[in-house]
Amino acid sequence: MATARAHDQVGALLREWRTRRRMTQLELALDAGISARHLSFVETGRSKPGRDMLLRVAEQLQVPFRERNQLLLAAGHAPAFPERSLDSPELAPVREALNLILSGHEPYPAIVVDRHWNLIAANAAVAVLTDGVDIDPALLAPPINVLRLGVHPRGLGSLLVNPGEWHAYFRDRIERQAAVTADQELAAVIREVATYIGPGDGAPVGEAIGPLRMRAPDGGELSFYGMFATFETPFEVTTSELAIELLFPADAATAQALKHLSGAGSSSPPRTRASEPGRARGRTAARRRPAG
Repeated sequence: MATARAHDQVGALLREWRTRRRMTQLELALDAGISARHLSFVETGRSKPGRDMLLRVAEQLQVPFRERNQLLLAAGHAPAFPERSLDSPELAPVREALNLILSGHEPYPAIVVDRHWNLIAANAAVAVLTDGVDIDPALLAPPINVLRLGVHPRGLGSLLVNPGEWHAYFRDRIERQAAVTADQELAAVIREVATYIGPGDGAPVGEAIGPLRMRAPDGGELSFYGMFATFETPFEVTTSELAIELLFPADAATAQALKHLSGAGSSSPPRTRASEPGRARGRTAARRRPAG
């Protein structure tokens, strides 16, 4: 009886992922190199899927590594992808890569987030950019959620010059991410963030948005465009869930302002160092005065 329940569980999970990806049993079976009949038996709990078959199907469905492990466990197999702490010795090359990107991107802002958009690390430019902002201390309590901090009126939402179009952009983007990952924690964050955004807060449908515009600490205005990066060949769960958000100046005035704010043009520039992944950089989190 317990085995039958396990078969039902993994079958229901597979069917949920296939439905989420809007694929028929025949389409998925052809792509995974199995018979549609066998896939049907697995989804209905009449057959136990083998480990290799599950991994092939999960690959075709683009199931995240964490959820692939759950599929394997539901079928009675060992997980295929290790999950390590970012502070572990095995992930030292990952930490080195992240630090290289963060420090190398200065004096422009850059952050590292996990799959729930919790802040993992930030470079010195983020601290400079947010210096002097009166942020609600509750928003800076670990883990700092970049989505919450970025749109909350008592967070960085007050810095946005064009909040409407960017609220809509990030809302749509994160909703797509939640739909792809089926992550309930991320969905809960989206629902919370939606309470800080007005129902009509957004750019007209189909209209291109301009650069992200923010108020600078000196009272001026900064203009950015962004780049979102992930690891191309992740080899374990934690690495597969990391993402890097890089902000670039959208005009020469912003580039010059960031260099000035960072002290790049002074005779004694401040010492900067990329934060150690696994915790938000103390300098960034401690000030009342990371970017969403």
